[in-house]
Amino acid sequence: MAQDGKKTSPGDFINQVKSETSKVVWPSREETIRTAIFVFIMMLILSLFFLGVDSLFGAAVRWLLSLA
Repeated sequence: MAQDGKKTSPGDFINQVKSETSKVVWPSREETIRTAIFVFIMMLILSLFFLGVDSLFGAAVRWLLSLA
């Protein structure tokens, strides 16, 4: 709804969407590639970390179960 309490017409809505879309700053190809590489590296680091944590907890549980 518009700020004055009246409904926005479909034409006004489309114009507002176009206006807001023109304000979007899209990343360059270089920024996108750099970010994708960073995400991939972080994914590898975190997957290795969680593999280690899971292995430790698994070993601890197996040890505890062997005591029973």
